[in-house]
Amino acid sequence: MRRREFLGVLGGAAATWPLTARAQQPAMPVIGYLHSSSAETNVNFLTAFRKGLSEGGFVEGQNVAIEFRWAAGKIDRLPELASDLVRRRVAVIATPADTPATLAAKAATKAIPIVFAIGADPVELGLVKSFNRPGGNVTGIGFQSIELTTKRLGMLRELAPQAVRFVVLVDPAFAFTASLVKDVQASAAVLRIPVEVLQASTVAEIDAAFATLAQKPDSALLVGPNAFFTARRAQLATLAARHAIPAMYPLREFADSGGLICYGPNFLDVYRQTGSYTGRVLKGEKPADLPVVQPTKFELVINLITARALGISIPNTLLALADEVIE
Repeated sequence: MRRREFLGVLGGAAATWPLTARAQQPAMPVIGYLHSSSAETNVNFLTAFRKGLSEGGFVEGQNVAIEFRWAAGKIDRLPELASDLVRRRVAVIATPADTPATLAAKAATKAIPIVFAIGADPVELGLVKSFNRPGGNVTGIGFQSIELTTKRLGMLRELAPQAVRFVVLVDPAFAFTASLVKDVQASAAVLRIPVEVLQASTVAEIDAAFATLAQKPDSALLVGPNAFFTARRAQLATLAARHAIPAMYPLREFADSGGLICYGPNFLDVYRQTGSYTGRVLKGEKPADLPVVQPTKFELVINLITARALGISIPNTLLALADEVIE
């Protein structure tokens, strides 16, 4: 073969090498992100989730993609959105801080790994066999918001000693509303305080619940934990202020939105943990072998601006326990 012909063949082969190398590179993994809320109310949470992913070396757009599916408050859309992610053949489905989304994902697939963050008992819910050995395709973070209800109710009584009734606001669509109500009633019996239950699963029903509360003076409100109330936290805080109702909330994001007081897990850290666990699954660890973990941070946040507007004096005992005071 002549030298010129040889170089031409060599050059042609070299030109194909990059194409061949690219063809052999593995496809970028895709995370399916399923949530009953909307992107607009989850901006900070998404940042925390991405931070958790980055701890495992995954950066969206560089070596991992995320397919978002938002139900925008319409819980009945979750099964189809979950099925859509399954058809998309995502590598893992993340359902942070959303029990309905977790249940929908679990019903949609037994093969694709699912990483959750929920406030209910995942064993009782049938998601895992045990905390230490989940045993299936599902694992995540259990932040046990329901178990914190007793502590929240005690703080609310200390905050509003003049209250003649305590009202818990729950979402009937939430999977563990019955357990939550049972815990509240048991705690109220121990504390010897009267408790009533109001329900709301739509924006209009939240308005109606507060209209009912406005007709019952000297009431104090305990807002139950679920994704819908978190998405409507500004509405809840505004209505509580408008009707001068002292209210206890499950997350610091409520206090940031003008809520009086909140106690619960640091949700930004819960989302970060969810992202971190998702990264571990992407690296090949199996949900069956990844134990369900608990949050590492809990916090009590008091909004003194709201307290002054309501004419409420925060007891020094609560101020001393507060992780943060908004002034």
